[in-house]
Order: sequence, then structure tokens, then C-alpha cells
Amino acid sequence: MAKDKNSPATVSAKTTSKTSKAVVGSLGTLGDYLREQRLGAHLSLRQLADQVGVSNPYLSQIERGLRKPSAEVLQQLARALRVSAEQLYVRAGIVHPDPGQPGSVELAILADTALTERQKHSLLDVYASFLALNERDQS
Repeated sequence: MAKDKNSPATVSAKTTSKTSKAVVGSLGTLGDYLREQRLGAHLSLRQLADQVGVSNPYLSQIERGLRKPSAEVLQQLARALRVSAEQLYVRAGIVHPDPGQPGSVELAILADTALTERQKHSLLDVYASFLALNERDQS
């Protein structure tokens, strides 16, 4: 049985692939931003890692764009650096805010403490696939 190139599963896979590429492409930007904020707060890498509750090497890898932090780690980083968690989500490529919208579905999902990290990412993937289907249908 041949797969339909416009089936929800195929569109979801394409969207996930695009999202993954966007996230990978933006990690350097996130790392640079985190480093700037850390240095501006006069914190060493070790001090920030201790405040966030992650290892020094892990934080270093995030700053160098080698690791993608979870939403929870981004929240802890935002708290420690006294910056907006939403700004870190955008820089990490997790959230794509619409300037015309007062809030975002992505932020609501990420803020829900009743969901696991895996559940949050699954919901974000499903939401992105619905948006992609609607965009395709409007074209």
C-alpha cells in the first residue's frame, strides 16, 4: 500500500523534520544569547549550572549549540538569568509566536505541569502538523 504524500502522518513527519532543522539552526543563537546573559549577570558557567541544577559540561554544551535543552531547563535558565522563558523558547525554536496573538498554544502546553516532557513534545508536534495542514489547504 503506497503512502499518500498529503496524509496527516506524512505531513506531520515533514513538519517535524522542518521543526527539527529550525531548532538545530537556532541553537547557536540560543547558546550565544545564554552566554551573553550569563556574562552580563557576572556568573561563571559553574555558578549558573549550580543555580539551574544541571552539570557544568551540559550547560557548556548548550552554550556551544551541541545540546538542545528541555523546556524545564529553559525555564530554570530564564529564572536564574532573570529573562523571559518565552524568549528562550523562541530562541530555542520551541515556540513560534504570532505577533497578532496575545498568547500561544505552545506556551500553554509548555507551562502545563501535569504533562511530562515527552507528552509536551508530542502535543507540540501534533499542533504543528495541524497548522501545516491548514496552511496547505489554504494555498
